[in-house]
Amino acid sequence: MQQMVSVSGDSGGDAVSDAPLAAPDGGAVDLTFMHAARAEAALAAAAGEVPVGALVVRGGEVVARAGNRRERDQDPCGHAELIAIRAAAQALGTWRLDECVVYVTLEPCPMCAGAMVLARVQRCVFGCADPKGGFLGTLADLSRFPGLNHHFVVTGGVDADACQAQLRSFFRDLRVAKRRAAQHPPPSSDEQG
Repeated sequence: MQQMVSVSGDSGGDAVSDAPLAAPDGGAVDLTFMHAARAEAALAAAAGEVPVGALVVRGGEVVARAGNRRERDQDPCGHAELIAIRAAAQALGTWRLDECVVYVTLEPCPMCAGAMVLARVQRCVFGCADPKGGFLGTLADLSRFPGLNHHFVVTGGVDADACQAQLRSFFRDLRVAKRRAAQHPPPSSDEQG
């Protein structure tokens, strides 16, 4: 798969090169950061959230990290990537994250991929593809959508099996819990009193 890279111009716009790119630090660095993103996903799962974790990294240092918070905050925008991007912008004192790489365990949705465009991220590395909502190559690709003023490099499939297993395990456990609850409903108020 050929990847796109954005090159900031002096005019404030971005020019796009279609030269193929490799990960600047190689696969081992990506795998290390993906393991850290999976740890954030595990914390989200422990809190009853869909296990998606994200990191924002600049210069090899983690600037921000987050897990999903949709259920806890009752916020449809409580995706790990969006929370991490906001936290990184606050930590760095700028909304332009052009030297940053976003690591996320699941391929970003249109909202999160759009936030990456708006934040001018340099690169996104994701774990497993999302066949129902992935917008960095599966259903569409906002990272190099014609007409947008920013494009970024995408590397997918890093530690994909482990990321997918984490999601599958969570949803399997959720289905089991729902079946148990249906088989053993709590006593009604008539039965209690």
